[in-house]
This record gives sequence, C-alpha cells and structure tokens, in this order.
Amino acid sequence: MDLAIAGRGALVFGGSRGMGRACAQQLALEGVRVVIAARTEATLRQAAAELTAQAGTPVGWVVADITTAAGRDAALAACPAPDILVNNADGRPPGDFREWTPEDWHAALDAMMVGPIEMIRRTVDPMLERGFGRIVNIVSRSVKTPAAELGLSNGARSGLVGFVAGVARQTVRRNVTINNILPGAFATDAQRHHIEGMIAKGETKSFEQLWDERGRDNPAGRFGEAAEVGGLCAYLCSAQAGYITGQSLMIDGGAYPGTF
Repeated sequence: MDLAIAGRGALVFGGSRGMGRACAQQLALEGVRVVIAARTEATLRQAAAELTAQAGTPVGWVVADITTAAGRDAALAACPAPDILVNNADGRPPGDFREWTPEDWHAALDAMMVGPIEMIRRTVDPMLERGFGRIVNIVSRSVKTPAAELGLSNGARSGLVGFVAGVARQTVRRNVTINNILPGAFATDAQRHHIEGMIAKGETKSFEQLWDERGRDNPAGRFGEAAEVGGLCAYLCSAQAGYITGQSLMIDGGAYPGTF
C-alpha cells in the first residue's frame, strides 16, 4: 500500500533508538523527510546515518529534550513545520508511590504529558492551516492495564490520553488526526530497564528468568518487536488514516484481557 505521505515532513522524538527509531525508519522508507530528536548527540548521529542508509533519503537529527522549553524550541528550529509529529518519551522507573516526591511527579509529567502537549500546541494550528496533520503519541498499555509499581507513568500518560480525547475531535474536520499507540511488552531498552528496576527493588528472580517469563507468558508467546510499532505508526500517519482520531490502539500481543 502506498501511504501517500512521501514528501511530508516528520519530527520524531525519541527517534534515536527503540520504538521511536522504528517509527522514524518506517516513515523514512515511505519517503517522508524525517528529523529525529533525542538528548544524546552520539546516539542521534549514528541513528541518523544508519536510517539514511536504510531509506536512501537524508534523515536529520537534533539534540532536543522534550521536557524543556529550550529542547522544544530546538526541535522546531530543526523541523519548523512538521506534517507529522511523533511524541515519544521514556517512562519512569518502577517504585513505591510512598517514596515518590513532588519532584518525581513533575519530572514524569514533563516527559510524558506536558512536553507532548506543548508540542501538539505548537504544531497543530499550522497543520490545520495546511489541511493535513498526523500526531501520534507513543504511550503505554499501562493507561488501560496499570501496574502499581509504574504509577508515575500510569498517571502522566493517562493525563496525555485524556487531553487527546478532547482535542482530537476538534481537529479531524480539517484532516488533522491525533492518536495514541499503547505498546505492551516489547524487546526494547525500556523493557530491560523495567526488569532491572524490579530486581533493584528486591525481585529475587534473575534478569534472564524474568525476561524469558515475560515474553513466554504473553498470549503471542513472545515480546513485540519495535518494527511492529513503527508499522502501526506509519499507517496512522498515512493519507488513508484520516478517519481515525482520538483513539488509543493497543499493540500488546493480546495481553489486554478485555473486550473493549
């Protein structure tokens, strides 16, 4: 299927690794002019070079932290008028809510709610004026199946999803859609860090035991691969997906037990 987005411009946060990189790669393969944003220059440089080689089209990069005004300014300076925005930020480590300080909560909100909302605020009106826009937030299944130890992520990501539910109905009439992807257990650095955090908090099983169990216990019998998120993201950014907005799409191998 031709997604009919060749020549569009995309800004992908967290685009140097994991799911963000997979989204950037798939968009670049579709002929989109991609700029990846993250906090580490060396990782960005390497990812951009590799993505450029894979896609056969230049992929730009910018050091930018979505949690800060300066970082958001830098991202938009590198990609001033994106047709596609992918918001993606790491979750917070697992823990006990009794130990979290207001500073912990503010850091979580800045990364997973306020930063993405600010990027939506600053890009959505130009998209409306052009009559095309696709905004995709990489969130987490935790907004539908919350785990107590991931309370910082549960709370912040749920706030973003709640915000999107309202604004996405205001923009779709002018062909600007806003959707959320809710990944489950994926074979990414975030999954590794999550398991390491469990062990640090007293889990007695080894990393290898936990890794094997979490993949095997999924109905699919495995972890997801980042490329699968990239493919879903690219479709949500396509011309054909203009009738999908305000949705939170699970991609979790069937782990979510509900019907709705």
